[in-house]
Parts: sequence; C-alpha cells; structure tokens
Amino acid sequence: MSGFQRMATLCLVIFTSLLVACAEPDGKASQERAEPLVTGLPDFTRLVEKEGPAVVNISTITRQSEESVRDQLDQLPELFRRFFEQFGGEEGVPSMPQEREARSLGSGFIISADGYVLTNNHVVAEADEIIVRLQDRRELKAELIGADEQSDLALLKLDGEDLPVVNIGSSDDLKVGEWVLAIGAPFGFDSSVTAGIVSAKGRSLPNDSYVPFIQTDVAINPGNSGGPLFNLSGEVVGINSQIFSRSGGYMGVSFAIPIDMAMDVVSQIKEYGKVSRGWLGVLIQEVDRDLAESFGLDQPKGALVSQVLEDSPAEAAGIQAGDIIVSFNGETIYRSSELPRWVGRVKPETDADMVVIRDGKEKKLEVTIGLLPDDPEMALRGAAGQAAPDGANALGLKVRAASAAELSRLDLKAGVIVAEVGDGPAAKAGIASGDILVTLNNKAVNDPESFSEVVAGLPESGTVAALINRNGNPRFLPIKLP
Repeated sequence: MSGFQRMATLCLVIFTSLLVACAEPDGKASQERAEPLVTGLPDFTRLVEKEGPAVVNISTITRQSEESVRDQLDQLPELFRRFFEQFGGEEGVPSMPQEREARSLGSGFIISADGYVLTNNHVVAEADEIIVRLQDRRELKAELIGADEQSDLALLKLDGEDLPVVNIGSSDDLKVGEWVLAIGAPFGFDSSVTAGIVSAKGRSLPNDSYVPFIQTDVAINPGNSGGPLFNLSGEVVGINSQIFSRSGGYMGVSFAIPIDMAMDVVSQIKEYGKVSRGWLGVLIQEVDRDLAESFGLDQPKGALVSQVLEDSPAEAAGIQAGDIIVSFNGETIYRSSELPRWVGRVKPETDADMVVIRDGKEKKLEVTIGLLPDDPEMALRGAAGQAAPDGANALGLKVRAASAAELSRLDLKAGVIVAEVGDGPAAKAGIASGDILVTLNNKAVNDPESFSEVVAGLPESGTVAALINRNGNPRFLPIKLP
C-alpha cells in the first residue's frame, strides 16, 4: 500500500469516528430507544367479574287508560277513524284492551347495599311501574325516590339488603386518553361490556347547560342509558347518557354524566327530595373573534352578557349588558357554556366572586347567587337582511323611533326599530328588519337622532358591537366596518 493510500485510509477512519462521536455525545454507539408511553392493552376481565353484579337492567311499564286511547284515536286521520268505527266494538270504539302498556329498557347501578340505584331520568320518566333485574336474574320492583330533569338523573330504591354495590370514583381526576369501560343492556342484551377511551371532558350539548359531559368513544346504544362508566381501577366515573348519531345507533361519540355531579344530585334528592341550583339571571352568548375585536380583547374568551334580567342577582350585583364574564369563583371562563355549570353548582343565597371585562378593563364584582327558576332558558336566533334602502347610512340601515308599547312589550327602556336593511356591514352582521337596536359600539341608542350621532362617530375601519333585541331575545352582533 502506497503512502498516499495509507493516508487516505487514515483520514476515512478519523472522519467516521467523528460522525459517531457527533451522533453519540458519550462517544459510544447505542441501540437504546425512548421508553414507550403506552404498553399493551388493558385486561378488563377482573373488573367485569368484580363490578358487573352491581349493574342492573331496568324495564318500565307505562299504562295508557281507555280515555288516553280514545284521545289518540281522535287525532287519527278520518280514514283511519272510519276503519276503527267499521271494524271496532260497540259505539265505534275499537275492540282493543281498555288499558295499554308501553315498555322501555335501560340500565342502572346499585350505589348502596340497602338498595339505592342510580340511572337516567329519561329511562324511568312517566313510568307507572319500574322493574330492576339483577345479574343473578332476580327481579325487584323499584320505587322512584326523586329525579332531576336538568341533569337527566333519577334515584331508585329497591327493597333489599346486602346487595352488590359499585365503587364510586372521581370524574374530576379523569384524564383525556384514559381507558374506560361501560356495562349495560344495549337493545336489551344484559351485562354487555364495551370499552374505549376518554375523548374529551367538559363537553356542552344543546339543552344541557348544567352538565359538563365526559365524551368517550365507548360503544353506547339504546339500552345503555343509565349504566356506569368505569375507570381501570373499577371505579364509576360517569353515567352513560347520550350518543351523537345521525342513524340512531352508535357512531363513535358517546357522552356520560360526571359521577361527582351525579352524587351531589343524589345527596340533594335524599335530603330535600329535589335539586336546587344557583342562578345569576343573565342571558349570555359566545365571544367569537369578531366580537373579541369589537370589545378590545386580544383573543376570544369569556361569556358575553347580552341581557340582565330584571330583579335578578346579576342586576343587584351591578352586572351590565356588554360585560364579558371571564372568571367566576376563581374558575376561568373560556367559553360561555362553562358559566351556567359553575353558577349552577353554587348553593342559592351564597356569595360568589366574579371578574368581568367592561370598557376594556377588568372589574371585580361580588354577587349573591339566587335560586334557579323552573324555566330560565331563552333562545337566541339570528338572520340577515336584504335590499338597499334609499338614503341608508354607512351601515346600510334605516331606523325609526320605537313606541312605548313596543318597548314595553319586550321589557326594554330604550332602542330604535330597524326599518330597512340594505347591502352593507349591518346586513353582513345579521341585523334584520324589525330588530330593535339597543346599543351600538357600546353606546346607547335611544332614538333616531342618537343613532345618527353614534354612527357618525364610528371609526373608519375595525369591528364594533351592536346589541339588538329580536322577538324578546337579546344578542350582540359584530359589525365589520369597511
């Protein structure tokens, strides 16, 4: 080997050593890899064997009287009524039983050895008879102790002793991605077991303002309602309640009521026979990007107050329409749907602290929470305008004065009626003819003159908020200025 070849070989060895040294700081080649975050799949057999006996099947019977049957017949089309009159019994009454029974199925679980059973309210609602079937095939009649429609929970009582019971865990400790298991009776198939993971926590569903649902991908179907959701420690962390489906069957998204909330409902039903929730007395809406800009926020957050109800705790505390509630009793409010949950958990006549953003600045308020009325919900709707009115201003709006009767009917003190909406920023924002414009850019609009003054003072560009009232429903709309 020539001297040149020996020199080239030596250089190659040195270069290779340098590459290895750069790849391994300690200068040693290593085949070690990072520890896997997930190892294997869980074995649920012991959990099912231990906790399964406390899961029950619930069947209900709802009896319909002869009078109820007649009322249903009266609602039938004339063609069908004639059929029953022709082939029915005496006096045209169909030859059918005087009393009919409607049956339904669901699940539940025993929470105490003396026979208390927890299930969904919709499983036993309006039932005349409730039958609970245990895993050992015993069938026991159950008494409805109490129910709470808002949380869709019902507490039953069996006449028994030393019954198998579940272990109650904590839904607050549950983590997204954690394995969970459901036991129930889908389609009447008793003691069916399905498993999955927690997909999300604190989900809000339409018409369920007071329940922060646990979302899972556990297969839940009709008949699973009211059954328990277990963690790997064999503790109940939720009550399977709803599914999201376009077909009526499972599509990968299921929702469970957190057990911490459910046990609070149980204790109130046992002690008082009903459930009491806190009430603030405001109508709120979500803060989107455009509204955040119009209120001077750097990002969307909080619950925007669109109306303060008269003689409510909010009115007494000084909360105003246009306030953005960003904190309640130390809990940060990221979305408007979170506020009702936290307020509802506060006992009536208890003081609570809150932080609102008003005129771009944070303001601390203290409010004495009231008792939630029977029907506190109000719907909010939106629509858009058309056609350009002659002589419309830069917003594309024509307004007229509102009469005292029009304002009184909607319990408003001031505002102007939107007479016409043309092409422009207001139409794009969703303002429609007939809306009552209450404030614009956080300034009161009492009459057409003040409306013109506020419009004249609007910035040339940016986003401003308009508070409208449509059929009694207040709502802030962001108007983007050109």
